[in-house]
Amino acid sequence: MESARVSVEIADGVAEVTLARPDRLNAMDQAMFAAIGDSFRALGRDPKVRAILLVGEGRHFTAGLDLDYAASQFAPSADPGRAAEARLRHIEWLQDMFNAVEAARAPVVAAIHGGCIGAGVDLAAACDIRVASADTFFQIAEVDVAITADLGTLQRMGHLIPQGLLRELAYTGRRMDAEEAARLGFVNAVAPDRDAAIAAGRAIAEAIAAKSPLAVAGAKRSLNHSRGRPIEEGLRDVATWNAATLASADLGEAIRARLGKTAPEFGPLDD
Repeated sequence: MESARVSVEIADGVAEVTLARPDRLNAMDQAMFAAIGDSFRALGRDPKVRAILLVGEGRHFTAGLDLDYAASQFAPSADPGRAAEARLRHIEWLQDMFNAVEAARAPVVAAIHGGCIGAGVDLAAACDIRVASADTFFQIAEVDVAITADLGTLQRMGHLIPQGLLRELAYTGRRMDAEEAARLGFVNAVAPDRDAAIAAGRAIAEAIAAKSPLAVAGAKRSLNHSRGRPIEEGLRDVATWNAATLASADLGEAIRARLGKTAPEFGPLDD
């Protein structure tokens, strides 16, 4: 799970995932995309992990797609059809790396600082919760290099900010600063600097990790499932979940702790 591009540390139920390519502003090449996907798939199965904190080393959270890497994906081909099919499979592979973030069983809290550009916005939008430092800016920058954003921003961000604003950001590539992002609800809180943003993100992650992991997993599953579906379908799904899980030991432990005015102690989920 550990790699030269992404580092992972786990303590007290919280996994801290760090984008670790600061010499390139955490720009994402093939190795980093693979490391992100591998890390979040592994953490999503790890019974010790109850919340995930995502941070970036260096001056910026991430500069987005590594343009040298992107340029290497457009090698000449004798057959345009076969080249298009190969590009399609590669884009789908990249999408799967960020789908792993959204699909991770534990909620993901992103602590963002500096620039969060291009693919960085795709990554941030796949997280459950976002905290930003005051110097943070978000930029859907793909339009500036003649690319349509294709790793999740256009599909996820419209559930987080107004459609009109999303379209403006996607069509113009202008920067959205932390204050605007907070006002619109894209970020939950703004902290003075990177360290404070990480501390705020960790506090949220630790609060999540203290809750029943089964209840939290059910809430994340229901929220993800219900997005874009009729209310009735979401209600049926969560009813099925609770019918299967309410008999767990977590419910008894939560009631015991509440009555005894003590901190509950919940066991890990199964792998």
